[in-house]
Amino acid sequence: MHQDRLIMLRQIMELEFTAVELNLFLDTHPDSSEALNYFNQISEELRQAKAQYEMNYGPLMNYGFSPSQYPWQWIEEPWPWEIDY
Repeated sequence: MHQDRLIMLRQIMELEFTAVELNLFLDTHPDSSEALNYFNQISEELRQAKAQYEMNYGPLMNYGFSPSQYPWQWIEEPWPWEIDY
């Protein structure tokens, strides 16, 4: 797998982890405007990172948010256990 692709996948995983942690923090600190601003910033960075990945390498999900071009691209991707980080 190309190094740039691995870097993009790692960035997406890091942003998703950060978003989940901020979500949990906000569940217990709903009045933290600083955390909310950071959550919104990370969410936008994550959206952009996923869009960029999908534009370069195809869908990240097989349904829902990642439309596929013809032919069906989902089967062309390596499975998570096939990626050597």
